[in-house]
Amino acid sequence: MKYYTILCLFTCISPENTFLSLNEDEEREFWSKHESTDYVDWSESDVAVFPKLKPTTKTISLRVPEYMLEELRTIANKRDVPYQSLIKIFLKERIDEELQTVD
Repeated sequence: MKYYTILCLFTCISPENTFLSLNEDEEREFWSKHESTDYVDWSESDVAVFPKLKPTTKTISLRVPEYMLEELRTIANKRDVPYQSLIKIFLKERIDEELQTVD
């Protein structure tokens, strides 16, 4: 059997459906008109983990009191992380807490 990469390796059901000869636009066109379950045996697929991928970020402007920024910088320095990363960590923890209480 042949392998084809979509996001990870999948076993193709039909060897003639390998996409080695298609360019990216042709492949995109093909998948827009076909269902993957007709060509891929999902029971033999593996879960792919991409640990180095970074989520898309958006730059925002956030006004905080100077004392709060200094406190954040102090905490970040003690933890040896950039203060903006610490802010993201704190936000993520709080968002997770809030989402837990909503459910």
